[in-house]
Amino acid sequence: MDTLKKSHGANSSPLTPIVFLERAATVYSNSPATIYNHITYTWADTYRRCRRLASSISRLAIRKGDVVSVLAPNILATYELHFAVTMTGAIINTINTRLDAHTVSIILRHSESKLVFVDYQLASLILEAVSLLSEEQTHPQLILITDDGSPSSVINSFVNSYETMVEAGDPEFKWVRPETDWDPLSLNYTSGTTSSPKGVVHSHRGTYIGAVSSLLEWFVPKQPVYLWTLPMFHANGWGYIWGMVAIGATNVCLRRFDASIIYDAIHNYRVSHMCAAPVVLNMLSECKPLRHTVQLMTGGSPPPAAVLLQTEALGFEVTHGYGLTEANGVALVCAWKKEWNRFPDTERARLKARQGVKTLGMTMVDVVDPESGVSVTRDGLTLGEIVLQGGCIMLGYLKDPELTAKCIRNGWYYTGDVGVMHPDGYLEIKDRSKDIIISGGENVSTVEVESVLYSHPTVNEAAVVGRPDKFWGETPCAFVNMKNNGGKPAVATAEEIMKFCKSKLPGFMVPKSVIFKEDLPKTSTGKIQKNVLREIVKSMGVPSRL
Repeated sequence: MDTLKKSHGANSSPLTPIVFLERAATVYSNSPATIYNHITYTWADTYRRCRRLASSISRLAIRKGDVVSVLAPNILATYELHFAVTMTGAIINTINTRLDAHTVSIILRHSESKLVFVDYQLASLILEAVSLLSEEQTHPQLILITDDGSPSSVINSFVNSYETMVEAGDPEFKWVRPETDWDPLSLNYTSGTTSSPKGVVHSHRGTYIGAVSSLLEWFVPKQPVYLWTLPMFHANGWGYIWGMVAIGATNVCLRRFDASIIYDAIHNYRVSHMCAAPVVLNMLSECKPLRHTVQLMTGGSPPPAAVLLQTEALGFEVTHGYGLTEANGVALVCAWKKEWNRFPDTERARLKARQGVKTLGMTMVDVVDPESGVSVTRDGLTLGEIVLQGGCIMLGYLKDPELTAKCIRNGWYYTGDVGVMHPDGYLEIKDRSKDIIISGGENVSTVEVESVLYSHPTVNEAAVVGRPDKFWGETPCAFVNMKNNGGKPAVATAEEIMKFCKSKLPGFMVPKSVIFKEDLPKTSTGKIQKNVLREIVKSMGVPSRL
């Protein structure tokens, strides 16, 4: 046995999810791959279109390792670009469509994006973002994505249009295979940060493993019908961009959605699977009962028991997962046990709200003391930091070796999330370090919101915590005290402060409530005690909505 080579050409070909598309074009050639508006393409069509597009992208001098960005909703082009871009050897960067121009410009500058595909409805946003780049910086080329009947007046600001590039490309384009498993494939920014953007880089290998793992944990059969309600820019659709092609799924793409649009799509296309943040689950509670069962994966924040019960009563079968952009999508899942079906509804909902156990793509998951790295007692009470280990973990943060070394140490990725381990081996998140708020599935940095509040001319001190919200899960709540103006406190209304924040932040980061306090609670060292503020918010209850 010792004479056998461990690695040779036949067993060491780099893993890449692009081969899923190549295979689907053969196995599922005549089956529907994508449905968008009145257009349906088969997997053979999709493979051919992606090769054409990759060919045209290469003609724009895009080379291996370049970053190509996409700013578009869940439309056909966004799905195809995930494959077409990577077929050129470039790195796909999907940008959150809810960000403001300033934040988008930060991402373009930090990533050094060479090319940006932009949906026509976001044309003004990208043009403003590019205008904020300095003259010394290379401005990316812009490609316009249009729908039938969409305006083309902005075409002069762009070098080409999406469909023109598809039509002009070579359907036999020989796509660029990665040289190693570790070649970078995707770049995703974890939130709308400004001072220090966190660009998560994933490899072909990690993406391949994550995609296969996500399918196994959710028990997805071959050729399901998948509805795209989860934004594709969120960790590449939690990895299901790649996973769905591996099993020949039909991808139903939606430009926009609400409860009625989702409900109609489920019945019109016989949808079998979908992913959604808890805010969407709450939205669906307004729907009528379904005519058939739909498998629904949720994550982003623990879904309230009441929302889970309402959703499942309609005919959705909910699976709760936990993941991070840094872990390539779903890292933990609340793997369901048959014996739990005998429990009362409230107990089943409580169990399902736990984050659960590692997926098959993760090697190890633990809850440890963040200082010593020692595992906490498995009693469901002792708090510790959640750490992960496995092939799905990111390569690191782009241009930030210091932050990478801080988060990846001793062979583990330290998530920054605080949780407990139950005696049965199931993990549950109890809090989030760094005070991150998750609002409607979006990460909100309280530090960033606070920096804007501090820039208001009347604000002396500010602190932001999450306030429970029936619709969004939680929203930013700002505590402020005012500057003295000639011995008297400066005057500003809550509405004025929120309007000020709205002019400087994306909508989901704007505080939805503002509380004025003469003195903010502090420790002996002068640090604001956010745990005290959280208790105040908790006592206020959930805000009512008109």
